[in-house]
Amino acid sequence: MTRDEILVRLAQHRLVGAAPRSEHEWLADHGEYRSFKEGQISWRKGEQGHDFMLVLSGRFAIHVDERIGWRRVLEWQAGDISGIIPYSRMGGAPGDVVMEADTEILAIHKSLFPEMIRECPFVTTAGVHVMVDRARTFNSAQLQDEKMISLGRVAAGLAHELNNPASAAVRSAQLLESSLDATASASRALGALQLDAAQLAAIERVKTVCVSASATVSRSPLEQADREDAITEWLESHGADAEVATALADTAMPIGALDMLAERLDGNALNVALRWLAEGSNARALTRDIERTTSRIHQLVSSIKRFTYMDRASVPEPVDVAQLLADTVTVLTSKARGKSITVKLEVEPGLPKVSGMGGQLNQVWMNLIDNALDASPNGGTVTVGAKREHGFLAVRVSDNGPGIPADVRPKIFDPFFTTKAPGQGTGLGLDIVQRVVRAHRGELDVSSAPGGTEFRVGLPLTDGSGPASPA
Repeated sequence: MTRDEILVRLAQHRLVGAAPRSEHEWLADHGEYRSFKEGQISWRKGEQGHDFMLVLSGRFAIHVDERIGWRRVLEWQAGDISGIIPYSRMGGAPGDVVMEADTEILAIHKSLFPEMIRECPFVTTAGVHVMVDRARTFNSAQLQDEKMISLGRVAAGLAHELNNPASAAVRSAQLLESSLDATASASRALGALQLDAAQLAAIERVKTVCVSASATVSRSPLEQADREDAITEWLESHGADAEVATALADTAMPIGALDMLAERLDGNALNVALRWLAEGSNARALTRDIERTTSRIHQLVSSIKRFTYMDRASVPEPVDVAQLLADTVTVLTSKARGKSITVKLEVEPGLPKVSGMGGQLNQVWMNLIDNALDASPNGGTVTVGAKREHGFLAVRVSDNGPGIPADVRPKIFDPFFTTKAPGQGTGLGLDIVQRVVRAHRGELDVSSAPGGTEFRVGLPLTDGSGPASPA
């Protein structure tokens, strides 16, 4: 392309077309015209850029390889500015730069930046505006992507955690249906005996003992087996049906209550009364099981709702960090259990609230605790603590893993840096942690040695201005 043709293209350029003619001439004299074919990968992830690029025609985009696959992050078209921009701290490309159409650019090598800044103030200013907008767009995309990945991990853990209580509730409901039929049958048989008032009162007293104490009974398997054996022995010695022993053993009814019942009833009447008590106790036990399991489901759903802040606006507000930590530990319970890791939550009582965005802070806790679980060995321990420290609410997340190697430590907060296997990590987790903590005007420290790593997040207790946007 000739110099005159380049000048025509520059005059038509969306961002620098209004620049003085002298700036266009400088660009044409110092720039290098380049063309690329559709489908060509012009830069690979991590390669260092050297040029300020004015896109004259065509289209290209950055594609980033994340654990969810390749994703198109940013696009440039004719009239855009790309590449290295004066005053930018951009390092290597965060992904592969793929030409999506035949493309032409005018490239200015970064070694010419001092002269370009002096000779082309209009173009330089346009480039700085692009740099700011690019950083904001890219950071927002990173934050949203990492949030979706976090929610994916939460969803996987939640599905596992919900399965157990949901299955238990279904089983108890199915058993309850047949238990209610058996209770109704026992009630009819009891009514057919036409017992007197004293006998009915004795049965009612035993029932009251069963109902009032059953909800609080707690025994070891060995204690439960011994109790069932004792009740079975009592039933057999009184000529009663031993099949009701298990249901009666599940209650807290003392065996002495059975002696009281035997004083008023014997033979078939005693057997019918015991079956009525057993069937009623069994139905009530199944009802309590359903209540406990569905309450667990409710607690899990409430934890997820608070964790995601799905019903809250994205504005600073007083947030309860202790509750946020508890919810995060809840949603990661499945992962911890899979590695037999003990998660200790040590929170100072009466912690004050801090001004912040709960959803973003939960991403911090999620990334730190999730990383600690990854670092810990099977059967290890992760400790999550929170307390007041010199005007800050300090949250510490520690593990007993191998520690961070000295050569890796300076890079852990770099975007896209990860030590995990391909597809297992985006390299954005700690970068986002750092940006969210900074946006909340907080502190972030890490200490590591062979045998463990600890991350400390300090959130100010006295700053009422709230966080700025992390993007």
